[in-house]
Amino acid sequence: MKPVSPKILFDHCYGKYTIAAVNVFTMEQVHGLFAAAQDSETPVIVQLTPAARNYAQPEMLMAMITAASGIYPKAVYAIHLDHGIEAHAFDAIGNGYTSVMIDASHDDFETNIKRTRAVVEAAHKRNIVVEAELGVLSGVEDDLSVEEEHAKYTDPMLAKEFVERSGCDSLAVAVGTSHGAYKFSGGRGLQFSVLEKIQQQLPGYPLVLHGSSGVSKEDILEINRYGGKLMENASGVTDEELKKAIQYGICKVNIATDLRLLWTKVHRRFFVEQPELFDPVIPGREYMKAYKEFMIARFEVFGSKGKSPSIRFN
Repeated sequence: MKPVSPKILFDHCYGKYTIAAVNVFTMEQVHGLFAAAQDSETPVIVQLTPAARNYAQPEMLMAMITAASGIYPKAVYAIHLDHGIEAHAFDAIGNGYTSVMIDASHDDFETNIKRTRAVVEAAHKRNIVVEAELGVLSGVEDDLSVEEEHAKYTDPMLAKEFVERSGCDSLAVAVGTSHGAYKFSGGRGLQFSVLEKIQQQLPGYPLVLHGSSGVSKEDILEINRYGGKLMENASGVTDEELKKAIQYGICKVNIATDLRLLWTKVHRRFFVEQPELFDPVIPGREYMKAYKEFMIARFEVFGSKGKSPSIRFN
């Protein structure tokens, strides 16, 4: 199956369930995601970051996704550029992506609008939708670090103006999450009062939640048991928060950290318990199996499992 526009997915899911948008870097992750999407009949968004493009090269990533669409022909998926600048977005627009994100959230309001609008004008000519971001998340996204004290929530009144003037098709909002494994260092969780006000200003408009991994404490402890040194106060977004966010217009939930933690857990455990082995294929298979099981469990939480057959594509 060819990739679909996220707009089709958002129109179908709004207020009922949310779409998992998953960052992939490797063949094992592509296999795991597509297998989960096909076997559970769940629509997904495959996300490629600038860091992933630098690591594997854009051509290699797209070739893996194209191959996966043939191996798993019933998988319903979109292809999205996550956290790009103009150069990444313009390249993606002509190379098979169905959605791009321009992240100018660290600029002032007017500059953010200007940069977003330029990408929107180019993307819409190709029927490609654009995600933008307003407000700044704390934490780390690839090689970008934002100190906690500089994080700021999205202003609901500015959100409406931003969408109208930029023309973006979905908006990533800052409502308390952060990138990386330490999402709620202040212990306050998602700010639903802010999210509710944004929805009131933008009724029916698809909102996006970045930094949405759950960060299992059990996984952290197991990683450390097998030689890791992760901080054990790491915390993520709870299942209850994610379910509640759906009613406030969250149509897309980004996941990256959880799959990195899963990779680390599988491989640390494997090589500690079987130190005489060195073949990457064996833990690779274990990771793909664990990845698929993990994603299907997330689909259950998001309410998206089994929704692919009911989506109309014309």
